[in-house]
Amino acid sequence: MPGVLAETTLSVNDGPLTSENAAYLRPSDPNLPVEELRKRYDEDGYLFLKQVLPREDILEARKAYFEYLVPTGVLQEGTEPVEGVFNRTKSIDDYPGIGAGHVGGNGRPGGDSAEQFVDKAIEAHYKDWYTKNVVNHPALYDFIAKFTGWGNDTLTFKRTLLRNNIPGSKPIGVHYDQIFLRYGEPTAVTAWVPIGDIKINGGGLIYLENGDSIGQKIEDDFTAKALKAGLTEEEAKSAFNSNMMSTGLLSEFPAEFAKENNRRWLVSAYEAGDVVLHKPHVIHASTINNDEDNIIRLATDLRFCDSSKPYDKRWMNYYRFNDGV
Repeated sequence: MPGVLAETTLSVNDGPLTSENAAYLRPSDPNLPVEELRKRYDEDGYLFLKQVLPREDILEARKAYFEYLVPTGVLQEGTEPVEGVFNRTKSIDDYPGIGAGHVGGNGRPGGDSAEQFVDKAIEAHYKDWYTKNVVNHPALYDFIAKFTGWGNDTLTFKRTLLRNNIPGSKPIGVHYDQIFLRYGEPTAVTAWVPIGDIKINGGGLIYLENGDSIGQKIEDDFTAKALKAGLTEEEAKSAFNSNMMSTGLLSEFPAEFAKENNRRWLVSAYEAGDVVLHKPHVIHASTINNDEDNIIRLATDLRFCDSSKPYDKRWMNYYRFNDGV
C-alpha cells in the first residue's frame, strides 16, 4: 500500500495534491529477482526503479543539454549549467515545453521570441550526448531486454520526448501512451527517465493508482461502441483519437479526473539514475513545477518494443513537429 503523503507544495492544474488525493509510488531495487519485478509491474502497471542507470552519466547528459541552451538565456547567470536554474528575469512564455499537453496536433509551441529555444530543444534530440548516453544507454537496454524476456528482439524507438519544464509552466495533462502508439500491439514499455534530481514538487511524473485498468476500460468501451456503429477496427482507432482532446489528452484536470475515478495520484521525488517503466494503458500526468530553487525539470520518455511482433513504425523516426504521432 502506498505511503501517506506528507504536506508539500504539490499541485496540478486544478488544485493541490494532498494526503487525501495522493500517495507515494512504490520504489523497487533493480537487483530484486526479475520474477518479483515482473509481479510488481503487473500489479501496479508501473515499476519505479531506483538507480538503474549510472547517476554520473545522467548528470553529464544534463550538463551537456543546458550548456547547449546557454545562448538562449534560459539559465540564471552565475550558476552552473548542470544545475539548470531558470533565469527569473525572463518570461516562461519564451521557453515552452514540447510534447503531450502543450499544443494541439503536436505543432510548434511558442511565438517568435521562443524560436531559438525551441529550435535547440528539438536539435538536442539528435545529439550524441543524448542519443548515446541516455536513449541507448546499455544499462537500460540490458535491463529491459532481461525484464521483458525479449532478449535480442528488444528494440529502442528512435522517437523520444526530451522535455524541459520551466518552474510555473504548464504541466503534462492526463493521458496514456497507447493513444500515441496506435499502429502496433499494446505491448510497448515506456521508460520515463528523469535527467537530474527532481524534488517532489518539481514537476515529476505522477501515476493514477491502479490506472492501467481504467485506461484499458476507456479504450475498450469506446472501441465497442465504434464497432457496434459499423466502423472497422482501423476506423475505430482514428475515431478514438479524434474524440480525445486536441492534444491527445484525456483531461487537463488531474485532481478532478482522479476524484471521478475514485483513485489517488501516486507521486515521488526522483534522483538522477532513477527510471520508471510503465504499461501502455497506465494513466499518468505531471505536477506543476513548484521548485523553490527555480530548477528546470528535465526528463525524457523512451520506448521499447518486441521487434518480432507488430509495432508502430512511425516511432522509428526522430521527434519532429507535426509528425502525426
